[in-house]
Order: sequence, then structure tokens, then C-alpha cells
Amino acid sequence: MQKGISVELPVTSNDVPMPDADQEDALIVSVTEDGNVYFGVNPISPAALMEKVKGGLSSRTEKHLYIKADARTPYANVVKVLDALRTAGVKAPNLLTAHRDSSEPGTLAPPKGLEVLVGSPPHAGSETTVLQVLNSGQRWPMLKIDNNRIPMAALQTTLQRLFQNRSEKVVLVRAEGMLPFVDVVAVTDICRSTGATVVLVTLGP
Repeated sequence: MQKGISVELPVTSNDVPMPDADQEDALIVSVTEDGNVYFGVNPISPAALMEKVKGGLSSRTEKHLYIKADARTPYANVVKVLDALRTAGVKAPNLLTAHRDSSEPGTLAPPKGLEVLVGSPPHAGSETTVLQVLNSGQRWPMLKIDNNRIPMAALQTTLQRLFQNRSEKVVLVRAEGMLPFVDVVAVTDICRSTGATVVLVTLGP
């Protein structure tokens, strides 16, 4: 990946290639473990980020933007960036991740990541599945769909069952801000494995 801020990327299985993230003019927002935000390699506040992104996207036909957040940072730090991006008009940022089956050491692998939406679902309605991701105090977060607890290991099959008779697969992910970003990415990764569109919203820190 292009030179930039060093972070520990969350590892995923259902990521897709994002070669444009390697372009010299790619718009990349990084969030470090301690919550510092960078636009490219320059430190920036979430408030200033909105104007910077809006200006950076105004002259582009392809409005791609990439978030490179440390797996260990609290999700609340990423949420501040998501909110700024949404206000700037970015509805579908890409979360850069590391692939589970990474290449041989020494080989340059193209950037990969997960596509998500931020804000409200594209078509809010009865076919939207709301997935709560809550702090459990254990290794994995507590998951709830329609207030029913779902073990992490059963999430994929539960979603597949829910989607059987639906024309649209949309999962609204409401995750607590205190969770490490890696937990939110893990849940997003499983949702993407079912072919679902994932919309990230928050419950706050």
C-alpha cells in the first residue's frame, strides 16, 4: 500500500481488492490506535476533515474514499470520522483491511477492504435487519437481532435464514463506541459474506 500512516489493520476474509487505494492521489483517512486522525499524512481534526474531504472530492467524478483505522482503536474514534465524511457527502466509504490469507512475505499485495454505507439505510423499512453490537466484557461482543441474542458463530446462518424471502439484504449495524474497531469489522465481514449491504450507525460511546 502507498506510503502513509502506519496502523494495524483488522484482518478479514470477505474483503475485495481496492487497487485505487494505492494511487498517489487516493483520498485516505487514517485513525491511529490512540485516536489521532490523518488526511493523507497530515494530522487533522474530525471537524476540519469535513471541509477538507468536501474540497478533495469536488473535482472528482469517482468519489472514492478509504478509511485506514487501527484494529485496536475504540470504534468511537472511527465514528467521528464517519460522521464527518457523511456530512461531507461521502455515503459509501471503504474500510481498508488485511486479508486473512495474506501473500508470501516480501510480496506486495494490493490493498483490500470492505464496502460499507454510513447513515441511514438506502431503503428503510421492514426488510432492514438491525444488528446491535454490544460490549460483553468477553473476547467477542454480544450480538442482538430484534433484541434476540445471537452467538457470533451463528451470525452468518441467522442472517442467511432471515434473507431467504427478502428481495433486499440490508443490515443496519449499531455498535457501541467503546468496542475495539476490530470487533465492528469482524461483524461487518460476516454480514458481507451473506451478500448483505452493511450500513454503519452508532449508539455513541
